[in-house]
Amino acid sequence: MITCDTKRMEDKIVTFSKFGDAGHGGITRYSLSPEAHQARDEYVKRMKAIGANIETDDMANMYATLEGSEKGLKRIVMGSHVDSVKNGGNYDGVLGVLTAMEVLETIEAEKIPHRHPITAMIWTNEEGSLYPPAMMSSGVICNQYLPPEIAKKFIKENMLASKSVLDKTSTFGEALDKSLYKGDQKNRLNPDDYMAMFELHIEQGPILEDAKKEIGVVTCVLGMFNYRIRFYGQSDHAGTTPMHKRQDALFAAAKALCYLHEEIDKLGRPELVYTTGEILCHPNVHTVIPDLVDFSIDVRHEDPAVRAKVLSIVKSLDGKTIERCKGEVEMAWTRDTVYFDKELVGFVQESADELGLSNQTINSGAGHDAQFASYMLPTTMIFVPSKDGHSHCEPEFTTVEQCTAGASVMLNAVLKTDKK
Repeated sequence: MITCDTKRMEDKIVTFSKFGDAGHGGITRYSLSPEAHQARDEYVKRMKAIGANIETDDMANMYATLEGSEKGLKRIVMGSHVDSVKNGGNYDGVLGVLTAMEVLETIEAEKIPHRHPITAMIWTNEEGSLYPPAMMSSGVICNQYLPPEIAKKFIKENMLASKSVLDKTSTFGEALDKSLYKGDQKNRLNPDDYMAMFELHIEQGPILEDAKKEIGVVTCVLGMFNYRIRFYGQSDHAGTTPMHKRQDALFAAAKALCYLHEEIDKLGRPELVYTTGEILCHPNVHTVIPDLVDFSIDVRHEDPAVRAKVLSIVKSLDGKTIERCKGEVEMAWTRDTVYFDKELVGFVQESADELGLSNQTINSGAGHDAQFASYMLPTTMIFVPSKDGHSHCEPEFTTVEQCTAGASVMLNAVLKTDKK
């Protein structure tokens, strides 16, 4: 079995951590920002140094390719993103790019024969931190293959019009037009030119570390739904309205949230996760009783039957009156579980076993570009551990040995794909 180089891997991690360095251990590297362009420049420099051919598409996705020995064969692509959330870490997303680069560098350094062209890719704007939504570029590139309810949220013209969350004026399209890496639509990832895709990522959770496993063999991205729950009350003066006459929408929403936790937990599914991460309160004045509270609930589980049980609990609040306030439930969006290609999953499993790396199958609770790509061509993912389960924050950390182990698994899985 062939392994990647730890020192080379470490050099890339250290170098790329400088682009958008926030000054206290992490990075802020918004998509198409000057910092993101620094990372792309470094990618180009390193990939050109090994003789890779660089292409870009109309969404500024980037492709560095080492040609194969047989003409006319489809490419095998590996990739992720280099943009981050605000005050994010040095591994989320970018590690998938660095390990893809390391695979190409290892192939070139060791003169490893391969029939197919092999590509290391950068996706544009996976995080959506500056220009929402997340997974914007993969949503556009894979649009015609996505389920209609998802596809309609990623129409290219609408994405180009996405406004910066900072100045509320400048758009993604304007930033794209200014980018030196905006290219031609003909260079897009597509099923005619590509046969398979791999994405390596930190786990972003504690499962692998708790199990003392070195590699996560990812089988799927969990199905999920997101609903809005609203309670309508009546605004009145906070100092003059007797408690027994109030229609306090916040009090009603708080009781509803407790009800949801109690009823969902009764299902006894410890692998089920659900979150309320956004609450809007109107008029949000300390001297006024709230007349409207609108909160989210995000539910994730592999099994549609389990999600259906949770959804029935959520929907039971629709039209329900709590503390003289009426409830309303509305779907924001939903998606089914996305299963990765079984053959590619098998290649990852075999490679980890043959390298002597402890591993387990695992699912992804987070969304990734790979899930959209999987609607278009055979795709899978590889996870490496996240220390203490941290991600999307500055303490995010994975050892260079763990990163290199993941790269080695991807290298060998790619070579197995190349030989099939």
